[in-house]
Amino acid sequence: MAAAFLGLLTFASPTTAQEFPAAKRPAVEASFQGWLTSAVLPAARKAGVSERAVSEAFAGVTLDWSLPDLAPPGAPKHQGPQRQPEFSDPARYVAEANFAGLIPEGRKRLAADARAFAEAERRYGVPKEIVAAIWARESRYGSVPIRGDAIRNLATQSFMGARKERFFPELIAALKILDGDHLTRAEMKSSWAGAMGQPQFLPSKFLENAVDLDGDGRRDIWRSNADSIGSIAHYMQVHGWAKGRPWGVEASVPAAVSCTLEGPDQGLTLGEWRRLGVRRVDGDELPGEAGRKTFLLAPAGRAGPMFIVSENFYAIKQYNESDLYALFVAHLADRYGQGGPLRAGWHAAAKGFDRADVAAMQLRLQKRGYDVGKPDGLVGFRTRVAIGRWQEAGGLPPTCWPDAETVRSAGR
Repeated sequence: MAAAFLGLLTFASPTTAQEFPAAKRPAVEASFQGWLTSAVLPAARKAGVSERAVSEAFAGVTLDWSLPDLAPPGAPKHQGPQRQPEFSDPARYVAEANFAGLIPEGRKRLAADARAFAEAERRYGVPKEIVAAIWARESRYGSVPIRGDAIRNLATQSFMGARKERFFPELIAALKILDGDHLTRAEMKSSWAGAMGQPQFLPSKFLENAVDLDGDGRRDIWRSNADSIGSIAHYMQVHGWAKGRPWGVEASVPAAVSCTLEGPDQGLTLGEWRRLGVRRVDGDELPGEAGRKTFLLAPAGRAGPMFIVSENFYAIKQYNESDLYALFVAHLADRYGQGGPLRAGWHAAAKGFDRADVAAMQLRLQKRGYDVGKPDGLVGFRTRVAIGRWQEAGGLPPTCWPDAETVRSAGR
């Protein structure tokens, strides 16, 4: 999804709203209707949305009590989304089986929509393979049904969602789309969290990035493959894609090169990586100009494949902040052509701990002055680097990845 905060909601639990007594729901519904008049209408007016559009958007709208992550008025205090208890191995996300169907399907789509891909690449400078891979990851090339009512979903989350302050601006943005893009509410389908159409744009991202590539006067990311392709390409251009540069390569990194060098806030030139003995995983020299700054990516620390990446890898992360999402997209793009499977194996199996244990470790490391990013039980690059630096400080070889012993002892 083209929005960072949606990742925070992935594992939300719907139980709070579903357990809310049915007898009390009519009062909440009445309060919701009053809120539409007292809060939404003034905000929509201020944003330049016509009253006609607001009236049409909310005709007959009621709350959707089936949505996740709700905190209805009068319900017990919401404890936040219920997240996966287990710690997920990165190998599961980028397992070879996950690419099996997407590769041939993507090649067919690249051929069937060749004109749209070529025009998008000409306008925005983003390779058609990258655009196709994002399209695949978001909606399987537009084949995944998206049936949610965007206005109802966003209104429900804005009124009684546990993170209502995040959704309210998206609701107003959705009203702007209805008012200015000649769409009806029935056409405006989304996920439960308001991510719309084939590219899964939040409304604010639609307003900023959607384009009319097919030239029919509408920015239709629901039914037009061309508009979806163009909108993804435009998003990537706006968010930093550097034309003519590859995203990166799988690399062989000598043990003497610390995994704590990972991340977009560090980086060395290709010439410096070469002098340190870093090569492509096939043994060839790293490609590119010696003076170009590039970055180490180690999504499982020393327990998995490692990569030397360009700023374009981090441009993909602007679409979804996950390293594994960006790696999936980049690798899938390579596979449409002659690229083969990742060469290095994954040895990051998690045993003896869960995400709560990882979060506790992050908090301990944070108290000791290590930058772990957000202590959320997820091992992003900042946490990986923090683990490696803690290991080095203790005289241990850095792995930049948690095992059961590291999770118990790091930061103590």
